[in-house]
Amino acid sequence: MLGYIIRQVLAQEMAATGRKHLVRDFNHFITCYLCRGYLIKPTTVTECLHTFCKSCIVQHFEDSNDCPKCGIQVHETNPLEMLRLDNTLEEIIFKLVPGLREKSLTFHKFVLPEVRVVGRDGDDCDNGGDKDYHRSDPQIAICLDCLHNTGQSGESSVTDLMKRFIRCSSRVTVGTIKKFLSLKLKLPSSYELDVLCNGEIMGRDHTLEFIYMTRWRLHRDNTYPMVLEYRPRIDFG
Repeated sequence: MLGYIIRQVLAQEMAATGRKHLVRDFNHFITCYLCRGYLIKPTTVTECLHTFCKSCIVQHFEDSNDCPKCGIQVHETNPLEMLRLDNTLEEIIFKLVPGLREKSLTFHKFVLPEVRVVGRDGDDCDNGGDKDYHRSDPQIAICLDCLHNTGQSGESSVTDLMKRFIRCSSRVTVGTIKKFLSLKLKLPSSYELDVLCNGEIMGRDHTLEFIYMTRWRLHRDNTYPMVLEYRPRIDFG
């Protein structure tokens, strides 16, 4: 893919001229068309071979089946099937841009041998679940905050968690977080919650990794851990 091509070009030009290249010489190849930043987990659309950040192109395909750069229809129903990670290009970018690897893996460095619930002071608290569940997955720390004063009739049923900070698999979905909240808050099975990030309601199938990459990290003022807010579900219908 693109990574292999860039590696060949670099080798040929170095052999011919001996000139060292600047990062800006390759910006056209190593920046994302969607976010304009350096490619993070570069992912190529196999139909047209255009490459984007993984999180950027996945988010784009939530609303469109077309390539955002050339407009070609990638797939009639599921364009995600036509995506391929370009590991070679990723390694080239990490070598060209010092410090990018560490920045892109910020939340992956919080890897624990088991899933834990922790308090503000860092004390561990067994969550009563299976400690081997998703044990090998990258872990992410999140803070679950209750949104008060929503003006809903069921507001009194939703309170603050005793332990607001948890660590879990980055592949956990919002649906699982809702189940966790319902269990901890002892809510009836029919009770519906909204989970928000930066004031935006998150979809039930969104993973924590997806939310971190496409919502949380895009706000420069945000720090680690990622904060998710919850409230009684608001019916806009």
